[in-house]
Amino acid sequence: MSKSKLTQSVHAGSKSDTVYGGIINPIYPSAAIDYDSTVVYPRYFNTPNHNAVAEKIAALENAEAGLVFSSGMAAILTSMLAVVKAGDHILFQNDLYGGTHVAAINHLGKYGIEHSMVDVSDLKAFEKGIRKNTRVIYIETPSNPLLKITDIAAVAAIAKRHGLITIIDNTFASPVNQNPIDFGIDIVTHSATKYIGGHSDLCAGVAVANKKLTEQIRQSALIFGGSLDAQTCWLVERSLKTIVLRVQQQNKNAQKIAEFMESEPKITNVYYPGLKKHSGYAIAKKQMKGGFGGMLSFEIKTDTTKFIRKLKYIKKAVSLGGVESTMSEPRYTSHKGLTAAEKKTAGISDRLIRFSVGIEDANDLIADLKQAL
Repeated sequence: MSKSKLTQSVHAGSKSDTVYGGIINPIYPSAAIDYDSTVVYPRYFNTPNHNAVAEKIAALENAEAGLVFSSGMAAILTSMLAVVKAGDHILFQNDLYGGTHVAAINHLGKYGIEHSMVDVSDLKAFEKGIRKNTRVIYIETPSNPLLKITDIAAVAAIAKRHGLITIIDNTFASPVNQNPIDFGIDIVTHSATKYIGGHSDLCAGVAVANKKLTEQIRQSALIFGGSLDAQTCWLVERSLKTIVLRVQQQNKNAQKIAEFMESEPKITNVYYPGLKKHSGYAIAKKQMKGGFGGMLSFEIKTDTTKFIRKLKYIKKAVSLGGVESTMSEPRYTSHKGLTAAEKKTAGISDRLIRFSVGIEDANDLIADLKQAL
């Protein structure tokens, strides 16, 4: 199989229609399947539509195997709980998607799993956060919503010294821009609702790893039941065929818009790893091979809600990664579940806006920003 992501995105995992000769993988919705040769069942994550997506995303992430889930949080939590038990400890970086943060704070303790959150920008301090019962290190880079960059290879090296499993949320980067397994990460997760789906019309998640870990995750997934229906699997497979083209355009647009924002006096801070002023630029350049992504965030001097409502092309929406540009206020959306103190610690100000840049003409988007400002 070609190593080109353009070729992999189209051909990996895709099977032809053996009945009618169509070049598109059919939808297999049956939940009642003959069991003489093998046991195939939707909750077992092993239908042809599940397998097609898993093979395609594994190829794009340079992984041995993968699983497709009903949501990103299903992929993340199932992966975590598959490799820890009561009494174990998970070390998180402290810049996390709000859903993951809330899951760690409010739910892991119910299963007797300990956790702590440490600033990963100081790797020595981060390593000191490892305890005798630590089993997993969990990171997210670029982070949501401040686009902080974590040195993936350095964290993986720390984990290997201590015999720990590493999990990363690679949603913001997408498999086009960043492949954490190449830097030593064990399990890579995505909210496939975002760049993998790419059209704001589905909800899904994926996890990829080596064959042994993938099977371990699958055994937990069978019980938790976070499998995806055949129709949505088919939509994910369809979407993956254009992910490279979509993300390449979003990379270009976001870079141009971030550079415009730097010179705009009504914008006070711009967070984008493709800017040389960004504290993580050098590391991002090393580990984000395809581009710096379509996500950025910024703060403005004026009222954020009024600004967003004046936009014409850019839509006010809670998700990200679609072909259309969207904006949201993290204090009301992705990080709504955090307390005021937790938001302050995480750097989520009332002036912060998260911007998911789409595939539109960058000049039209910049004109829209100017008129709204």
